[in-house]
This record gives sequence, structure tokens and C-alpha cells, in this order.
Amino acid sequence: MMNVESGCQLLVINYYPPCPKPELVMGLPAHTDHGLLTLLMQNELGGLQIEHNGKWIPINPLPNSFLINTGDHLEILTNGKYKSVVHRATVMNKKAARISVGTAHGPRLDTIVTPAPQLLSEDNPSAYRGIQYKDYLLLQQSRELERKSCLDFIRI
Repeated sequence: MMNVESGCQLLVINYYPPCPKPELVMGLPAHTDHGLLTLLMQNELGGLQIEHNGKWIPINPLPNSFLINTGDHLEILTNGKYKSVVHRATVMNKKAARISVGTAHGPRLDTIVTPAPQLLSEDNPSAYRGIQYKDYLLLQQSRELERKSCLDFIRI
């Protein structure tokens, strides 16, 4: 349905230098990712946190591992069955740099993303209106990163 074989990928590399006063700085504010899935590799310093039940949980990376986040478009596709992960990056290290490499995977830019028809019924109507993937990206890029995701704009 999403034709991901000809989809798009976005590569994001973040470098967080050592910070003498990490308690005064936020590396990357709370947000969700736009695509279907995001694969993240980071060095062993940590700093990534996910929100769970209103609390921030630190993610301690295993050496040579990938973390996989579900994104906004997987939430749309599954009609909310799988939720997009709210996460942030903190600056926690005074002596060494933190590096993260993330790859977001999504459909072609002209794909209209809607909940999968197989998951919809009278008892489970569509929770999201369709939106073209490129329009969603433009919406996301036109806003400041904040706790709420762009899903709020297309939720029915």
C-alpha cells in the first residue's frame, strides 16, 4: 500500500559536543518522527529519552546496536494501533561528544497516506484524514519542534 520500495529516506546526523553545564541545555526537544520507521545508531554515551506514561525514560544504547522508532505515518497507516514515539535528546556528558545517526524511512513524496482499509470497519472508523507525504513533511518543517506532533492536524 505504501510502495516503500520507491520511497524516500532522510539521513540525520547529530553531534553533541561535551557540555560543561548539561543541566542548562536541551539537545533536541520532545518530538515525533514523520516517517514509518526511524533507525537510530548512537555512540554509547546515551542522552536519548522516550516518553512513557508521562515520564521520560533514558535509553541506554547497547554497543553496535540500532534502535527502531515508530513514526507518525506508521501510526496513520495502522489507524492508531501503533503509536508514534515521542522522544528527545538531552545533553548529559561533560567530557565526551555524543553522536547519533538516524535514518527515517517513508513512502514516495506523492503518496497519500491514509489508514489501511483492511483495518477500518464500522466499529473502527478512520482516525486520520489522508494527507500527501510531502505536504506532511512541509507541515512538520514549518513548525517549531514541540511536544505535539503534526498528527494533531490530521486527526479526525
